[in-house]
Amino acid sequence: MRLAIRPLALACAVVWGATGLFCGLMNMWFPPYAEALLQLLGSVYPGYAPDGSFGSAMNVTLYATVDGAIGGCIFACLYNCCVKRLESE
Repeated sequence: MRLAIRPLALACAVVWGATGLFCGLMNMWFPPYAEALLQLLGSVYPGYAPDGSFGSAMNVTLYATVDGAIGGCIFACLYNCCVKRLESE
């Protein structure tokens, strides 16, 4: 059974983007919340700095949404390649 690439990419984008939004907003309202995760994302996403502002929360949401879509697409493609190889044996 193969994975549908677009739905998986969309699902990963929504989940990872919502996680970024939730953590960014919670950090804005309760400053120590998810600080380690946001600092990690700040080291990965260029131009993002976890400073606890609304713009920062929107920035991490945008980055996480794009990152989730790309990651979901790559995962589905790799999975489908492995399934195709195993089916041909």
